[in-house]
Amino acid sequence: MDKITAVKQSNKGYKRLAIFLSSLLLLITLWAFSPSGGGRLFEISKNLEIYNTLFKELNTYYVDEIDPGKLMRTGVDAMLGTLDPYTNYISESQIERYRYMTEGRYNGIGAVIHKIDNQFTIVEPHEGSPAFEAGLRAGDILLSVDGQSLEGRDIEELGTFLRGAPNTKMTLSLKRPGQKDLVTAEVTRNEIEIPNVPYHGMVDPAVGYINLTTFTPDASKNIANALRELKRDNPGMQGIIIDLRENGGGLLREAVNISNIFIPKDEEVVVTKGKVKDWDQSFKTTNNPMDEQIPLVVLINKRSASASEIVSGVIQDLDRGILVGQRSYGKGLVQNTKEIGYNAKVKLTTAKYYIPSGRCIQSVSYKDGEPVDIADDMRTPFKTRNGRKVLDGGGVTPDVALEEIKLPPFAQYLRDEFYIFRYVTDWSLKNKTIDSPEVFKFNQYDEFVKFILDKKPNFVSESEKALETLKAALETDQYSKLTDADVKALEKKIKKNLQTELEKNRAAIITEIERDIITRNYHQKGKIVYTLEHDTEVLEAVNVIKDKDRYAKILKPK
Repeated sequence: MDKITAVKQSNKGYKRLAIFLSSLLLLITLWAFSPSGGGRLFEISKNLEIYNTLFKELNTYYVDEIDPGKLMRTGVDAMLGTLDPYTNYISESQIERYRYMTEGRYNGIGAVIHKIDNQFTIVEPHEGSPAFEAGLRAGDILLSVDGQSLEGRDIEELGTFLRGAPNTKMTLSLKRPGQKDLVTAEVTRNEIEIPNVPYHGMVDPAVGYINLTTFTPDASKNIANALRELKRDNPGMQGIIIDLRENGGGLLREAVNISNIFIPKDEEVVVTKGKVKDWDQSFKTTNNPMDEQIPLVVLINKRSASASEIVSGVIQDLDRGILVGQRSYGKGLVQNTKEIGYNAKVKLTTAKYYIPSGRCIQSVSYKDGEPVDIADDMRTPFKTRNGRKVLDGGGVTPDVALEEIKLPPFAQYLRDEFYIFRYVTDWSLKNKTIDSPEVFKFNQYDEFVKFILDKKPNFVSESEKALETLKAALETDQYSKLTDADVKALEKKIKKNLQTELEKNRAAIITEIERDIITRNYHQKGKIVYTLEHDTEVLEAVNVIKDKDRYAKILKPK
């Protein structure tokens, strides 16, 4: 880059910064003179002037050329990093991702893409999406977009290429497994809408199931439609399971409306309270419920957050149903977004929410962006409508607590490092059709073992990592020679070869292989059907609903 170009780009970035800071200063000035501003105008203005001057000096005199946008982003992220994990700056390039998180839709091609072996690989084209309709398959490797090579680019740059206005076309060059020649595919971008209720059905002759993945627009309408259909087609249905596991939340109004499906009109669902008292609100149900009586179980886990915790907390506080799973994430905060120019936004926490018992489930501390678990004896007790004790701070505790289902480390490693994905890609070239998700069985594990042994993955167990730490510590210890023989004996016991790990983890690995194969053939719905067949938490929820005495006992105060 020549100096003139660099100066022009630098000045352009500086001008953007100046406009941003001016807008921010205006907002803060208005806030500072408000009743809640505390008269801190001078302190705020002083620090903004210092920041502005510092940036100008760096931009003018720093020995190397600087990227104003990158420098600005670093400063903004550091500033917001001192607050809670949910107050974030959303740049222009991140708007589509933000739109997906809040609306469940984005403009693009509709495919999950990961970098595997340093190549952009289609992992899953969504059924009915532009990628799917253009014939893209799991395992396809993207080489170029409209003639522009993707070599050396990162995933954010790829997103810039693939995003665009609906009905605009792009030409992709692909390397397809099993084919020598490159494949060219023309894909028409479109608005991609991810269904918030991807599946509903019967998981037992007497128990229905509805999966909600996010609280995006029409989530309550889709839940209501699913419940209506299940009741119509299964008149003997004795209970319903609402699955909120892995659901990170979304729109507050959808949480209120979903609660309203099961609880009466005019019930207070949630109250929000923040610094600006005029913004405090009470949200009540406004409609007659669809069903106040049907036994209800809500599944939650540690990644159920925000709106998921409102719904599950309301169901618990009003003793309307039973929660099964693990303690939820603990996000009792309300965010609002503000436009700050150049199509960028700031998403900031403006309030906390309180559910019917009066409790706030917000975690009080974080480590590396994750809530720190709080002991029950440090949490304030509240009462449900029936008088059951519930606790604030640190998430919603389920009525029936279950151990989290985790993949064994070796099986997790094979999945995360895409060894299973690579194998299934090869397997699918030789197996064009499979049985239905309910009956399909993978019975070629010996072939998979050979595939893995040929690849020689470098898996290191947690025990081996701990042993290396111990050996390093002993090297600095004066008694290390005395313990050398003991360490070697321990190392021999811990060290496992691949063959042993493959046999020990056989069942878990087969389940992952079957899930991947089924996803490629029957897509999201097939994957959910298969997963439910192997889901012990769903089975426990079914048992809770069918055992009427147990169900009633759980809802009684102890």
